[in-house]
Amino acid sequence: LHDLAPDPRDEWQRMLRFAAFGQADKDAMAETVEVLFRRGTELVANVYDYLSTVPETAAILGWEEHVDEAHLEERRRFFTIWLARTLGMDTSDEFADYLFRAGQIHAGHGPRRIHVPHAYVRISIGLVLAMFADYMREAGLEGEKIARAMAGWNKYLSVQMNQMELGYSVAREFDDGTFRVPVGIYGLLRLKMDGLSEAHVAVRPRATVEEVLRKFFNYYPVARREALDVVWEGHEKPDSLWMEVVPVYRLKSGWRVLLNGREIQYLRGMATPVRKGDQIDIFPPGR
Repeated sequence: LHDLAPDPRDEWQRMLRFAAFGQADKDAMAETVEVLFRRGTELVANVYDYLSTVPETAAILGWEEHVDEAHLEERRRFFTIWLARTLGMDTSDEFADYLFRAGQIHAGHGPRRIHVPHAYVRISIGLVLAMFADYMREAGLEGEKIARAMAGWNKYLSVQMNQMELGYSVAREFDDGTFRVPVGIYGLLRLKMDGLSEAHVAVRPRATVEEVLRKFFNYYPVARREALDVVWEGHEKPDSLWMEVVPVYRLKSGWRVLLNGREIQYLRGMATPVRKGDQIDIFPPGR
């Protein structure tokens, strides 16, 4: 498999390093956490009050006529959990997965199937940062302390934004196609994926098994970690003195992929074409 998106956990740590987000940032941010925590409930309420009054976001949320209180409660709960983890400066792998999934939800893959264009998410993060700065100023914190803390919060939330955008783009690609190919999930992999038995991947005519699997493993990182090994492949370019080394992925020993009941290794491998009505199945070792 070629051209997979980055594993969300790898991307999270890579971007934290790129942002040079370190202990000095965390120490500066920690000096403002109490102030921000005290205003947390107010912040959540203000965000959704604002979104409900802007015609574009009210339309996206389905609140043109009136605010759905049950929906509002769901969103406030989700936002409150995010805010609590953010104020805790969580940099764990689990939070990387959480943010990646949040991006997928913004792409219309949540329970209500609401698509929130990512420009609104990105700018909402900017509004949160502005509220952070206002709350610090209103609490009477020194300008230097605010500046150091905001430098850290900007780094941290920028990396969060990148993480959500990764989930969003993967989900949009997952839906890009004119027909869907069901991918059956079996054995241990089904357990790792919380009991999911089948996924339906959108593709276009002349798609191959590789394209279906690439979208599947991009969308479900836990499946990638279970089923695939990364190997490094060298490519020589005629206009370069250097060999380019890129990651490619192959099935771990014992894993099998079937197309309409036949193992793809006996067909054309990853290059095997798929058509409307085809079925792909992924089996872990032991089946």
